[in-house]
Amino acid sequence: MDILSRTDQEPELWRSGVKTLPLRSAVNGSKEICIFEQICDPGCGAPMHMHPVEEVLEVVEGSAEVFVGEEHGSVGAEQSVLIPAGARHGFTNSGQGALRVRATLAMPFFEAVYEGASGVTRRWAPS
Repeated sequence: MDILSRTDQEPELWRSGVKTLPLRSAVNGSKEICIFEQICDPGCGAPMHMHPVEEVLEVVEGSAEVFVGEEHGSVGAEQSVLIPAGARHGFTNSGQGALRVRATLAMPFFEAVYEGASGVTRRWAPS
């Protein structure tokens, strides 16, 4: 059994107000999924982007305004959103305290295309 604790990982600063904690990916043995958590300050989150695979975005703590395509809605703790492969999406911490979200991608590394970016962003893929 391969047990991994959050305390085994160091959060990465992805952008101002957003720290990311990698939990499972190809770099630590995953073959099919990538799981990470993001801790976002109020007003911070993820800009619009898309992945080539489905994603489940779960709010663990706090509240978020989540955008998927032209739709948006408020999502609270212990609620999740299924984001279809290729759908433009993003989220913002809409609360007063920290927002913690857990993302699960149906691939063993993180890959996204951000609006306005010139290429693909990839993380936690083995070299």
